[in-house]
Amino acid sequence: MAILLVFLALQFADLGTTLVFLQRGVGEANPLVAALIRVSGQPALAVLLVKAAGCLMAAYAWRSRRTRLLRHINVFFALCVAWNLLVIASV
Repeated sequence: MAILLVFLALQFADLGTTLVFLQRGVGEANPLVAALIRVSGQPALAVLLVKAAGCLMAAYAWRSRRTRLLRHINVFFALCVAWNLLVIASV
């Protein structure tokens, strides 16, 4: 369960840092999120939709005992959050 909670915490951190740098005028690097932002015109909604889908997939991975996959994804999102924080600090 801890690995899923870490995933959820990283998703909230990524959501928050992404919204901060979008407010500061930095463009979204993820092409899926960038397309949703253009289509919806609502950056927060676009990021929330992607995060919700990711959380559903993570819950499925956890329930099907794919914990190694979740560990790898957690490392990836920890790096994403770190990158977002670096971008925020430099803007």
